[in-house]
Amino acid sequence: MDWNLAVIWLIIALLLGLAELTTGGLVLLALAVAAALTAGLAALGLPLPWQLLGMGLFSGVLVPLAVMVIRPRFSPRGVAYGTTGTGVEKGRTYTTLQRDFDGATGITINGDFYRLRVAGADESSGKTELPAGTRVIFQAFDGTTAIVTLASPAPVSGATHDKE
Repeated sequence: MDWNLAVIWLIIALLLGLAELTTGGLVLLALAVAAALTAGLAALGLPLPWQLLGMGLFSGVLVPLAVMVIRPRFSPRGVAYGTTGTGVEKGRTYTTLQRDFDGATGITINGDFYRLRVAGADESSGKTELPAGTRVIFQAFDGTTAIVTLASPAPVSGATHDKE
């Protein structure tokens, strides 16, 4: 077998593609495609400095393309990964749930469970246990604890109001 630079670039591309299976961020896949394109430059007979320049240019185009254009197409709509705790959740209403293994009360934000503590000046202030299905409004994080306030109860459908 002839071990020329094109074969080496293809092996690098294969290794980067296999490494992508462990991350899922599409960065290594973009680098694998750039390495495969660089193998094409090597097959054309360009010297190593031009191959390295080509790898840099291909990477400079493909990595941002993969991160900003392709990766969002594989993410669920409405989920802003990497934004939890930055304040984008403040004021949103969540429904409490109880964790199975320890019965802790919390809310799920972007797929992650956070224990809660009720804030406010009312009698429930400082509570960490609420019935499952209670509507709460997220305020902030204190470490990994979600600080919430109780949401006003939703009007009961079909309720009648006395008119005078």
